[in-house]
Amino acid sequence: MSFARHTLGPIGLMASCPPFVLVLWHTHHYLDGSLSRLWDVMSNMGVGFTLWSIWSPHALGSPTAWAIIGIFAAVQLAFMRLLPGRRWEGPVTPRGNVPVYRANGPLSFALTIGGWLALTLTGVVDGSIFYDHMGSILGALNLFALGFCLFLYLKGRFAPSTTDSGHSGNPVFDYYWGTELYPRVLGFDLKQFTNCRFGMMIWPVLCLSYAAAQADRGGISDGMVVAVGIQLFYVAKFFWWETGYLRSLDIMLDRAGFYICWGCLVWVPSVYTQSTMFLVEHPVTYGWPLATLFLALGIACVTANYLADADRQRVRATGGHTTVWGRTPVTITAAYTTTTGEQKENLLLVSGWWGLARHFHYLPEIAGAFFWTLPVGFGHALPWFYVVFLTILLFDRARRDDQRCAAKYGPAWEEYQRRVPYKVIPGIY
Repeated sequence: MSFARHTLGPIGLMASCPPFVLVLWHTHHYLDGSLSRLWDVMSNMGVGFTLWSIWSPHALGSPTAWAIIGIFAAVQLAFMRLLPGRRWEGPVTPRGNVPVYRANGPLSFALTIGGWLALTLTGVVDGSIFYDHMGSILGALNLFALGFCLFLYLKGRFAPSTTDSGHSGNPVFDYYWGTELYPRVLGFDLKQFTNCRFGMMIWPVLCLSYAAAQADRGGISDGMVVAVGIQLFYVAKFFWWETGYLRSLDIMLDRAGFYICWGCLVWVPSVYTQSTMFLVEHPVTYGWPLATLFLALGIACVTANYLADADRQRVRATGGHTTVWGRTPVTITAAYTTTTGEQKENLLLVSGWWGLARHFHYLPEIAGAFFWTLPVGFGHALPWFYVVFLTILLFDRARRDDQRCAAKYGPAWEEYQRRVPYKVIPGIY
């Protein structure tokens, strides 16, 4: 089991995911988003030759693609360093380290979106540039991310930033999972850059570029407005809550390796936006009453997800001296011990959203993705890939978080499970 989980599994993912993102793009761009047409091509040409014909023209990127990536990354690094923001401390690590950030995510997001709109609406930059060059951009991102993950592996082995680092002795797993928890270079937190300021920040820019590409083909449909509008709201919510994300499993547990850093640099831009890419050539018109309803439902789901996270964060920040759904919150005091032997406590919230299920907030997140994907219709399965992937990811994350909390909090978590018996879906699971 260990060999399969720590060697065969990572090799399989690292071998399949980089070509998959280009196959996904190619299928949308050239095959009408049709899996049956992709199957026909592979049947006629052979799987290997098909993959090579898709991969080889874009594997090295293009000068334009590298320029786009370089400029975008440089701007985001400058925003991280130069924009004002309060000092923010992340949770103490098992080894007693405390990561420190500059909390300027909302301002960075506003300037990124505002700057992009200003450049494209004034004609300085072609608004569809990302859509037009996406194949080469994915090739360049793949190449950069694979090299970057090698750098992270070597840095964690030989020049770690903190004591929260180490290696398993298995180079395959260490490259995949990472060797450092909080790698920093020149004062930049690299996980914050890859996860937040590149992966999450380029997401809405890509959506706006896809909307511009659809506009070039005859106008923006109300279905595109629904899809892009919900995603813009979702990413804006993310940056408003960025400090909360910096206390999530992605940051606290997952080390900086292929799994999370390649994922944020390549998987997020390609997979998370692919349903909106599909809409470029497949405009959908609902009529504004129905489009407004879908937009409102999607925004409501994203809002519910945010409010659940905000309730838990506020309860812990105030020691429970606040209200949840208009009442004094019900909590469980959970003691735990760090690896350095320090005794600490956390509050487990049993009220509000957190009284419905232990990870109820994942449901509205999945529902939000459903509503921004809804405009693609049900004629093709491929544009729904992100919703399926997200559902699997979040249910697995709920399982992982339960295991982590059971090991960390012991009897207090058992009591929490007794009071809140459902993991994600109230009354079902």
